[in-house]
Amino acid sequence: MSVAFTKEESAETAAETQLPDRPVSPHPNLVTDAGLKALEAQLLQAQTAYEAAQKIEDVNERRRGSALRDARYFAARVRTAQVMPAPASTDQIAFGSTVTFKRGDGRVQTYTIVGEDEADPKRGMISYVSPVARLLMGKSVGDVVEVTGQELEILTIA
Repeated sequence: MSVAFTKEESAETAAETQLPDRPVSPHPNLVTDAGLKALEAQLLQAQTAYEAAQKIEDVNERRRGSALRDARYFAARVRTAQVMPAPASTDQIAFGSTVTFKRGDGRVQTYTIVGEDEADPKRGMISYVSPVARLLMGKSVGDVVEVTGQELEILTIA
């Protein structure tokens, strides 16, 4: 009989059904206070999901879940988190600053510069390692930077 039709619970089968680890950024894991709290909540969720998955009787079905992978990822992110203090001033853009700028096409946008796991551009939060944030860091109100052929004029820093 072909092994394709047998149900084996070998290490090879386990490796085939387990999801690979989530990639971890090579950049320092800078976070805000809120970002650390969010990471801790996600870790708790992942641990709870993993514990629930352990109750699944079908070993192959249990291996297919992402709970263990997520728990390992969030544990690593919480362990390596470096909480950054709120910016000391609004003179220059820094990690944690909220920046409003005007694009060359007239659009006005506001973003807060946060850690990678906190970033959510739809909610106005960009990662400190994003190209726009890198260009803005250290700049002041009135400065103009160019990104992808467009000028961004810094209007306010909070």
